[in-house]
Amino acid sequence: MKGSRRDRAVFVGAASSYFVKAIVLFGSPGSGKGTQAKMLTQCLMVPHISTGDMLRGRIRSGSESETGMVATMQLGALVPDLVVNEMVKERLSEADAARGFILDGYPRTLDQAGHLSEWLAGRGIHEVVIHLAVDYNVIIARLTGRRQCPRCGTLYNVSSHPPRVAGVCDLDGEELVVRDDDSEAVIRGRLDAYDRQTRPVLEYFRASGHRMVEVDASCDPPETLHRKICQMMESA
Repeated sequence: MKGSRRDRAVFVGAASSYFVKAIVLFGSPGSGKGTQAKMLTQCLMVPHISTGDMLRGRIRSGSESETGMVATMQLGALVPDLVVNEMVKERLSEADAARGFILDGYPRTLDQAGHLSEWLAGRGIHEVVIHLAVDYNVIIARLTGRRQCPRCGTLYNVSSHPPRVAGVCDLDGEELVVRDDDSEAVIRGRLDAYDRQTRPVLEYFRASGHRMVEVDASCDPPETLHRKICQMMESA
């Protein structure tokens, strides 16, 4: 859903006031980074760059070099920094990202954060970090209840957004499936990896004086959360 005209004006105004060229979204798996990134993209008219989507796209390509990446993601572990850094650098160098971009799921480690900071500083780009904080119990309940249509890709949730007929896609009648990376064991592994590697990155950005917006994303629906982020960007 598109943000309101006022939301866009607020966010663009805040962005231009601080010469913002990049938005970096932080949050554990299940915090809603992807949803907020898409909504913010509609406000700022810059591309949403999701490392998760890029990695899954490479896996779907079926190239032999991605075999190890499949196993890594299925175990809930993080893909090596060298691979992700190079992939992101290539994407940020494309023409559509020249005027700005929204990063979703990157950086996740201190090495990635340092690589990104160096790359942005070398181009005079000033990023804003947005942190979506969510209670882990909420995340586990949210993600283990997620179902997806294997044909059209539509996402459902058994508690918050169920299909009209249990287990069946509303759009094409296909039987819904649980993604491999939505099992509870994999989710807990991803959250453990997040605690070990990603949270220190937030401290890195805080300590280095980057502009940050931190918001509780546990309960509000996406549209309400989007408005909060816009308002916090205006007043930060």
